[in-house]
Amino acid sequence: MSDAPKTAAKAAAKPPRPKSARRRSRELALQGLYEWLVGGAEVTTIEAHMREQEGFDKADRVHFDALLQGCIAEAVDLDAVLARHVDRKTTELSPVEHGVLLIGAYELKHCIDIPYRVAINEAVELAKAFGGTDGHKYVNGVLDKTAGDLRPVEVAAKRAAG
Repeated sequence: MSDAPKTAAKAAAKPPRPKSARRRSRELALQGLYEWLVGGAEVTTIEAHMREQEGFDKADRVHFDALLQGCIAEAVDLDAVLARHVDRKTTELSPVEHGVLLIGAYELKHCIDIPYRVAINEAVELAKAFGGTDGHKYVNGVLDKTAGDLRPVEVAAKRAAG
């Protein structure tokens, strides 16, 4: 008898790994960006609201602040970078996908300590958790091309290494 079914059942029964502080900061920043994109609330209002959310105490607060404030402050510039690779105006994207793309582009541009593949993967995970059915595929494609613009040396080295 094969051990495959037992292994699959055991893997399925494993509790999910706890979310990292950075992942929590990205989720909260996305929620804040959604609030900003849909309702146009002030950054200070959004920050206060997000800090009241359950689990905020487990988030990377510095990263959250950088993402939320940075994405809002640089939205026009980040949208210009993304515009080369989206199939419509960023204002026509769903607010979730737009927010995820802003976070991904911001991390690619400013968070050099995060490898570009990790930044893309984290954005894809956000899109899977909060976006539409195939939104994560769209996010992946757009950010993969955007990474080539924002981190050409890193992307070329990774692709050359295979």
